[in-house]
Amino acid sequence: MTELRLVELSAATIVAVNNMSLKPGQEQFIAPTSYAVVGAVVNPATSWQRVVLDGDEVVGYISANFDPEAPLPHLRSALWRINVDADDQGRGVGRFAIEQLLDEARGRGIDRIHVIYEAGEGGPDAFFRRVGFVPVDETEFGEVIAEIVL
Repeated sequence: MTELRLVELSAATIVAVNNMSLKPGQEQFIAPTSYAVVGAVVNPATSWQRVVLDGDEVVGYISANFDPEAPLPHLRSALWRINVDADDQGRGVGRFAIEQLLDEARGRGIDRIHVIYEAGEGGPDAFFRRVGFVPVDETEFGEVIAEIVL
């Protein structure tokens, strides 16, 4: 692994992001990437979308939203999505992306980041706990709401 770096999602990287692979069973926990990209179009002022590069290769994608006016506290600073290509999982790509997100939040004066996810075998719960998210609530649909306090 060369040095990881973060760049803004762009026309040059979006195809590679859409073509990232998942490990078997992960598809049930994630909507198509194109759903996440819509957020940048709908809320360009609050959307934060970045691509993780290893050299020139796209190995990850992270999307968040920073909206202090959101009606629910857990939507004011929220991680919407994190994808790491199946071949690159377990190499620190996801941790790197989360650290960059936390740095962005700190720079904006934000004191916590939330994530909402579906629990289940093969799901993201273990990853989110490893990087510091702590479950604090659940949605009306039974999804986990977790946060990192900065």
